[in-house]
Amino acid sequence: MDKKIRVLVAKPGLDGHDRGAKIVARALRDAGMEVIYTGLRQTPEMIVEAALEEDVDAIGLSILSGAHMTLVPRVLELLKLNRLGNRPVFVGGIIPDEDAVVLKETGVAGIFGPGTTTTEIINSVRLAVTGAKEG
Repeated sequence: MDKKIRVLVAKPGLDGHDRGAKIVARALRDAGMEVIYTGLRQTPEMIVEAALEEDVDAIGLSILSGAHMTLVPRVLELLKLNRLGNRPVFVGGIIPDEDAVVLKETGVAGIFGPGTTTTEIINSVRLAVTGAKEG
């Protein structure tokens, strides 16, 4: 039997809107992945600690506060410091195109804005972790 993909879904910063993160977490779970949802108002340090403790294969960050250019690079930095830099990181939220380019250059595997389907997210996570899409 194949090992289930383990995904950490986190809400960094002071953003209190988690409906989208919960929808994505549920979709990933329904697609057969194990999902760990950390809840609201997580610091980058808390997120990386949870990623370490849970031995996750991928990390999804949901940010609607506009603090993505501060929070995401810090998470990426801490992942590298903790030898988890090879784990794909995905970001969902309202991310301006110019910021998306910079975030991808710094190592973000995928950015999902409004209107992205859960199927696109599932396939992106699966492809980044295993190299294969769902049939």
